[in-house]
Amino acid sequence: MPHSLEAADLAIQGRPKLEEPTEEAAPAALDWLPRALGQLDKAGLRRRLVTRDGPQAAACEFEGRRLVNFSSNDYLGLACDVRLAEAAQRAIQDTGWGSGASPLVTGRSRWHAWLEERLARFEGAEAALLFPTGFAANAGVVPALVDQGDAVFADAKNHASLIDGCRLSRADRFVYPHNDSDALAELLATKTDYRRRLIVTDSLFSMDGDVAPLDRIAELATRHGAMLMIDEAHATGVWGRRGRGVLEHFADQAPTNAAKLEGAVSVRVGTLSKALGSVGGFVCGSQALIDWLANRARTYVYSTAMPAAAAAAGVAGLEIIEAEPSRRSALLQRAARLRDQLRAAGFDTGASCSQVVPIVVGDAERAMRIASALKAAGMLVPGIRPPSVPEGESLLRVSLCHDHTEQDCDRLVRTVVRIGRE
Repeated sequence: MPHSLEAADLAIQGRPKLEEPTEEAAPAALDWLPRALGQLDKAGLRRRLVTRDGPQAAACEFEGRRLVNFSSNDYLGLACDVRLAEAAQRAIQDTGWGSGASPLVTGRSRWHAWLEERLARFEGAEAALLFPTGFAANAGVVPALVDQGDAVFADAKNHASLIDGCRLSRADRFVYPHNDSDALAELLATKTDYRRRLIVTDSLFSMDGDVAPLDRIAELATRHGAMLMIDEAHATGVWGRRGRGVLEHFADQAPTNAAKLEGAVSVRVGTLSKALGSVGGFVCGSQALIDWLANRARTYVYSTAMPAAAAAAGVAGLEIIEAEPSRRSALLQRAARLRDQLRAAGFDTGASCSQVVPIVVGDAERAMRIASALKAAGMLVPGIRPPSVPEGESLLRVSLCHDHTEQDCDRLVRTVVRIGRE
């Protein structure tokens, strides 16, 4: 009696049953991974998961050791602020934890609507829209604005989320050298045969700590009739008179042109997960823009909404930023002091002018060795290597937060100097 339908069918047809392949005959689908991981190890590019114990703070517990934490983007020290925790708890008591659906179905609660209203008011925009993350905002907005037959112009050092958004858009992509507004001007003047054109740039670059020449880029966008999208993720809450970001900083420098400058920016992206101490991304702009994104940004339409508690914490963070401007002024003053100390000691901090202070090393393996030595000395300073930075530009990324002390910074400088001499 045949033991399977296949064997029975073969018997009926009078044909012999084929030998089934042995387990060794079929290569494993993922048997290439160990070798690929080994290549990452050899190049000094393999990343490994780390686990933090306790709250996010200027000093954290890692692997049973307390380390001064120079790796966080919690710039204003709000991630474990009790006021954000209390706001989240109130929202949980009101709506529970999970949002349960996409925002266009039932996932958008009154807490989400309240935060969007507050963000729009804070940014001086007609409307705002929340995304589950800042990455989702960038990856969704660019393809919603441009497609085949359009062109996008991007800074060479834009964040990965902007890069991926540009790739997903299917528009023709033109990358200009980092912060080179002359190169951008030439591209805009020559690449004209397109339905729509979009310029995308970070305002504050997350690895180099420098800022885009938004005044010049805004002027180019206006002159050439291009849309301009800026990502203020690392600047929101920290830069500008009211904490609105680098765009506000430039507007503060030229108040007579402030309205023209801000009017040239079509799309402003920000995040709740850095200076605001919560999680999620947002987009601000005209009501028409927000209505369009709510219909066409796939990362919005097809993502479950962030928990209402995260939105409530975002509102609390925003209120603190507005009420306590001394947090950002103290942070930027301390960052300027640290840059001066490092440069005086002979270290290359690039064009940084912000709370992100790179120590440029160049070689990826050397950057990781220094990062390991700093960790052994009680300081967590991440080594940054490709693909996060271009080949030959590996660095140590010092991220300052409000709660770091001058003593923390002095200790960092002394230790880096000592390690550099070894």
